[in-house]
Amino acid sequence: MSELAVRAEEVRKTYRSRRTPPVEALAGVSLTVPRGERVALLGRNGAGKTTFLRIAATLLRPSGGRVEVMGHDVDTEPDLVRPQIAVVPQEGRPFFHLTPREQAYAYLRARGFDGPTARRRADEALGQMGLTEVADRLSITLSGGQRQRTMVATVIATEAPLLFLDEPTIGMDPFARREVWRSFRELTRRGSTILLTTHYLDEAEALSQRLYIIDRGRVISHGTSEELKRQVGGTLRITIPGGHRLAADLAAFGTCVPDGGALTLITEPARLSEVLAIAVREKLTATVGPVTLEEAFLQAVGHSIDEES
Repeated sequence: MSELAVRAEEVRKTYRSRRTPPVEALAGVSLTVPRGERVALLGRNGAGKTTFLRIAATLLRPSGGRVEVMGHDVDTEPDLVRPQIAVVPQEGRPFFHLTPREQAYAYLRARGFDGPTARRRADEALGQMGLTEVADRLSITLSGGQRQRTMVATVIATEAPLLFLDEPTIGMDPFARREVWRSFRELTRRGSTILLTTHYLDEAEALSQRLYIIDRGRVISHGTSEELKRQVGGTLRITIPGGHRLAADLAAFGTCVPDGGALTLITEPARLSEVLAIAVREKLTATVGPVTLEEAFLQAVGHSIDEES
């Protein structure tokens, strides 16, 4: 048995249309997901994360390259892959005419669970997602965040060997997101593997054991959160709004990363007083803090994660 839940080699996807030029969504993505780990694909909207996940989940055929899931080729052996995976699609919605309890139960029954097991797992998953009080309300009456939690509950109830989660916490409030994170950690402790996409930096840092930064259909950087932050080149972040014009002056102090009209400088604490003196001289303000995953993303991609691809 392979120790990898997912192995991708030079995966490409080009969307073609008669009326518009071809669009290259994936330009040769290679990555691995070890069994039992939580791995995140981090990138801006339109970076190619969802396209890759849909290919790995047998929902879309690649234009080139190869993806193996649990040792099986997703393109030639999809029927061997599908029983081992469960998917939360991006902005998926439960059936409006079903309650969350009915949604989770029906999905488990469709996957072959017996009635008592399906009922027990559905109730447990809905409880983990904080949905017990609304479990018997029609989904059409629920808020967007509650519907998203219903989708997550439905999938985690399967305890499938491999879960594909496409922006699983989108639309959730901060407390609900943390409950979802806790459930994901518990699933991997039980032996499941999770591959998720996200554009939330805090989610990627708090949840993933390893992550891949993807931009314009390519893997730009990968490693643990701490490894990526160490690659930035310093331990201190200084952000100067309106400081883009100072890039040449500050280049000698560390790594300068333009972000719109602002300038972020990655440096060491010993250089702080000199940098602040330059900012004051130019009548600019500055904020100081430790290096975060945001700086690693900025350095790798060259743009804020909030900008569209």
